[in-house]
Amino acid sequence: MILYNVTTSLEPVIADAWLAYMREHHLAEVLGTGCFVRCQLLRLLDEEDGGITYAAQYYAVSLAQLEAYQTHFAPALRQDMDARFRGKYHSFRTVLEVIE
Repeated sequence: MILYNVTTSLEPVIADAWLAYMREHHLAEVLGTGCFVRCQLLRLLDEEDGGITYAAQYYAVSLAQLEAYQTHFAPALRQDMDARFRGKYHSFRTVLEVIE
């Protein structure tokens, strides 16, 4: 199993709108690609400087499924996110192998 983690730090002014967008649209759109079997959204609790940070975690059965997502679906989904919240957030991505 592969865990694709997207950590996003938000400016407080967009926090509510971003969370609503994730819940109402983005998570379902990512799962709808068929590349992941489940996802979860977490909020970082020990944030410094009053920031707001979330981690969206997506589980793929194989690295090939993740690569298919990154090639065929991620560019358009990132473009949509950027069109809505450009300049008000920063994301970084990590790929992990689930051992147990």
